[in-house]
Amino acid sequence: MIAILRFITGRRTAWLILAATAVAVGLLFSLLPQDKSEDFPTSGLPSSSQAAQVDTLLADFPSAKQTSAIVIWSRQGSNLSAADITAITGRAAALGEQSTAPRATTPRFSDDKRAAISVVPLEAQKATADIGKTATDIRSTASSALPTGLTTYVTGPVGFRADITNAFAGADLRLLLVTVIVVAVLLIVTYRSPVLWIVPLVAVGLADGLSTVVVGALAGPFGIVLDPSVSGIQSVLVFGAGTNYALLLVARYREELLRAENRNAAMFTAVRSAGPAIAASGGTVALSLLTLLFAELSGNRALGFACAIGVVVAILFALIVLPAALVVCGRGLFWPFVPRFQTGLDLKREGFWTRLGRGVAHRPALIVVTSIVGIGALSLGLLGASVGLSQADQLLGNPESVQAQKIVDTSFSAGLTSQTVVLAPDVAATEAAALASATTGVEAVQPGESANGRTRLNLSLASEPGSDETFGTIAALRTGYADASGAVSKSLVGGSDATALDNRTNAQSDQDLIIPMILAIVFGILAILLRSLVAPVLLIVSVLATFFASLGASNAIFQNLMGFPAFNTNVVLFAFLFLVALGVDYNIFLTTRAREEAHRHGTKEGMVRALSSTGAVITSAGILIAAVFAVLGVLPVVALTQIGVIVCIGVLLDTLVVRTLVVPALVFLTGDRFWWPSRPAARAPRS
Repeated sequence: MIAILRFITGRRTAWLILAATAVAVGLLFSLLPQDKSEDFPTSGLPSSSQAAQVDTLLADFPSAKQTSAIVIWSRQGSNLSAADITAITGRAAALGEQSTAPRATTPRFSDDKRAAISVVPLEAQKATADIGKTATDIRSTASSALPTGLTTYVTGPVGFRADITNAFAGADLRLLLVTVIVVAVLLIVTYRSPVLWIVPLVAVGLADGLSTVVVGALAGPFGIVLDPSVSGIQSVLVFGAGTNYALLLVARYREELLRAENRNAAMFTAVRSAGPAIAASGGTVALSLLTLLFAELSGNRALGFACAIGVVVAILFALIVLPAALVVCGRGLFWPFVPRFQTGLDLKREGFWTRLGRGVAHRPALIVVTSIVGIGALSLGLLGASVGLSQADQLLGNPESVQAQKIVDTSFSAGLTSQTVVLAPDVAATEAAALASATTGVEAVQPGESANGRTRLNLSLASEPGSDETFGTIAALRTGYADASGAVSKSLVGGSDATALDNRTNAQSDQDLIIPMILAIVFGILAILLRSLVAPVLLIVSVLATFFASLGASNAIFQNLMGFPAFNTNVVLFAFLFLVALGVDYNIFLTTRAREEAHRHGTKEGMVRALSSTGAVITSAGILIAAVFAVLGVLPVVALTQIGVIVCIGVLLDTLVVRTLVVPALVFLTGDRFWWPSRPAARAPRS
């Protein structure tokens, strides 16, 4: 390992590292196959899900080749005039010419005379090939030559899918540009240099680009289906984590440049000292992400797969490419604050962080109690929290399909635009239809086609798609069929709402499985790295406290300021994963340095010196990664906005309060017992 570090940081060999990196990156970009990821996020349900089984069986039905657009006409709350009705009837006939079933487009007018609706059946393959154009063509036909003030909306399967696709259109480029700008600005502010920020930004940018190519090439062989939401989170994580590691390395390198006259020797010491912490931090994040491979939902597995590869690539660039680049560029890279070698320098600082550490050492109990009260108060925001958003609540900006759904809710049946499907054995179709009609919440049952011994029943529910009432109705239907005797008990309930319900159920199952696995991994890595059994417990408790506080604060913001009625299905799990993994990053940065200092100065003074040495860089890293995750809010998708807000609040809370006040206070309270059973301070001189 020493030989490898000397090769990376050597005066001539550093150039070889950079040249080899350029060649390798160029070859990988040109030779690896391009990713053919889905443009539309899929449900990714396991085969045990009833909704997934229904989707599989429906593939053999003639209607499997069909989809539909639902067109709404409205005067924004006013009654439709006779001219409106005439124009709507004519437009519906024109829509019939574009439909696979012209008669099906005949308009239906609401009882309150304020809206009209038309269902436009379409060939699925042709409609989804360019879903945006399909929706635009339908809208154009439906809105042509209408009376002034009469508005057209497109919703239903085609409308919602078009809006979601539009939300992700250009998402990767937009997210990347905003992320790069945010990182560049924060690096300039942190380094106070017009030049230095370029090197880590280029290194992290290359790591992000390379990780995207590698993930895309490996996704197919490993059976992973990617979508823009996965790619967006992966890019944000690589930039955030990679820049964090760069900040730690550069901070230690600057410190060693004051001690060493030779910059290659300074970088060797910096990588040798900070490298294990960076590797352990990144390894914790990567291993935590890999636990998602045990998830039932394929979307969770895809996120874990992509982000774990991204973090590993970021670590390699931080420990190999960045040190070589910094050594090649020389001390002048730090201009105008160039660190000069000083003989006999004592880096014991009496600045802000040293004074803060000594202040915490004087009143550790008070700080711990005050922090518990504050964190508990923030956690109270979780009271009344719920998980699961309806279909209309999943996009920001009030898109057209959501506006249309609100009109349907007011003037028609709320569940009209989202059919629930029951597949019953042919011999029990009549009995299955009767049971569905008798179920509370089912408004209408329409028998449909048959295939492979099963009959399709199309159900219209009274409640809004994706709502708790709708999920309750689907659960009641499934229970009713399961409890029935005979062939009807083999009936399956599917459709878009059943898919959403199964998605939420499996997400909870994934959460119950993966969260304990993440905690076990974090405990194991901390125990090995710190050679302690007490320290990992205290550090994990601090991270969990941060998680619940950030979740509570975010829930209060979502419900009272942003109008989000609940957390989206996977948000809690993803927020936990990122906050715990990133929180452990800062724990490792601080406590490994505290252990190093404890050998020479004892536990108490070691923590003060560790805080003095790492306080500024941890704060900078925390602010940077909080800002990077906040960038997820540029996409009009509620789930990504929620993840960004929760992680942003959690990282800031962890960086500014827990890591700088609570953890040092816990060390001062426990003393040498913090490191038990090891004794790093045993040989330190006693003051």
